[in-house]
Amino acid sequence: MKAGVTMNNKQLAQAILDLLQGKGNIVSVTNCITRMRVTVKDRTNIDIEEIKQLDGVMGVVDDEAIQIVLGPGKVTKVTNEFTDIIGLESNSEEEFDLADATKSSYKQKQTTPLHRLLKHIGNIFVPLIPGLVASGLILGIANIIENLAAPEAGVLDPSILETDLFLLLSAIGNLLFGSLGVFVGINTAREFRGTLVLGGIAGLIINAPVLSDIGSLSIFGLDLQVSTGLGGLLGVIIAAYIFAKIEHFVRKRTPDSLDLLVTPLITILVGAFVTLFVIQPIAGLVMSGLTWFLVDIMLQLGGVFGGFVLSATFLPLVTLGLHQGLVPLHLDLIGNFGSTMLLPILAMAGGGQVGAAFAIYLKTKDNRLKKTVSNALPVGILGIGEPLIYGVVLPLGRPFITACLGAGFGGAFLSLQSIGAITVGPSGLALIPLIADGNYLIYIVGLLISYIGGFVLTYFFGFKDEMVSRLYD
Repeated sequence: MKAGVTMNNKQLAQAILDLLQGKGNIVSVTNCITRMRVTVKDRTNIDIEEIKQLDGVMGVVDDEAIQIVLGPGKVTKVTNEFTDIIGLESNSEEEFDLADATKSSYKQKQTTPLHRLLKHIGNIFVPLIPGLVASGLILGIANIIENLAAPEAGVLDPSILETDLFLLLSAIGNLLFGSLGVFVGINTAREFRGTLVLGGIAGLIINAPVLSDIGSLSIFGLDLQVSTGLGGLLGVIIAAYIFAKIEHFVRKRTPDSLDLLVTPLITILVGAFVTLFVIQPIAGLVMSGLTWFLVDIMLQLGGVFGGFVLSATFLPLVTLGLHQGLVPLHLDLIGNFGSTMLLPILAMAGGGQVGAAFAIYLKTKDNRLKKTVSNALPVGILGIGEPLIYGVVLPLGRPFITACLGAGFGGAFLSLQSIGAITVGPSGLALIPLIADGNYLIYIVGLLISYIGGFVLTYFFGFKDEMVSRLYD
């Protein structure tokens, strides 16, 4: 199929496969909410610009994996068609060695240690996003019911909070969060090619309440006060990574006949001691330091300026797929304070982009661009920003900047408020049920300020119709 030709999901999957040089060039395929991520053996003859021109493709991020932006819903359908065609399971973890030319091309890309670290963290948390979103919304519904049943609200009978239905709703919403360390440990093991169950055990060592019951430990002259959750999910990631490295080291030196007995045993015993006596204390200090910088310095001390900077610089992280690297921090804040104060402020980035998209829609005379904006706006308003990023503002250039600056005004406003989110979820309107303490109106005002900021800056300074040619040339 040629670029620009309307295609169904199967035809689009086939067209993408053809441009990726066929089945033999595909190593692994996975997808997140908006992107299909394909790892290939050889990029020599792959034309990224030609992939971008396919009908249904909103953009492409040329990174360690080729990330093809298709939008929510559609990405899952196209990925399923893609994997059916090539006969490879999504999320495949097959062993592979990249061609030397591909390795060389990676080194020439933006792969700093920080970039790689955030990519690993993103890969660990991206598979959890559907569960986090669904669980968060369930808790959001329970949160609204609880607020409406409060004596000062007087909307619902407080006895509703004692009903089996409400209690079951709250329990279902908390299922994932109660065992999140296990899932993070498993995904970390997968990311670093360890045994999945050993990664899950690494997560349990940090989060299992049974260890806290032990209290103080004195082993080999080392004293330790065991504390559940110390180090948070960052500690889980580091622990599961160490488990994987111990496992690799032991397995290489263990006879095949003893591998099943010796390797897991040594991995768990050595890994547990390292986790409890080294990783937990250090990870706890690191998480405390991050919280201090972002909350105490950027928000409390930085005030309006800090809120503006955080909101205005968040969209660039999203474009690189690095925004998931902040998920552990959000979850740590929720665990320590009951809500994350950062998420509503960072969510303003999507608001600035929505405002910019409205300005472009009203100002442009190009029907193709109007259609692209109208297709991407609904999910953008609900908090899924990639379609607008890759389909509209980023390719146009200047509107991306004005969207970021417009978002900063909403973030500056929210930085003056005491507002947080009870769990991690989408931004935009979908975040409203997750706002803590019933501060929905404050969040909505901040969102409106971001809309207006992005709209005004883009309408008057960010967009000219001559820019449209960049999307279609």
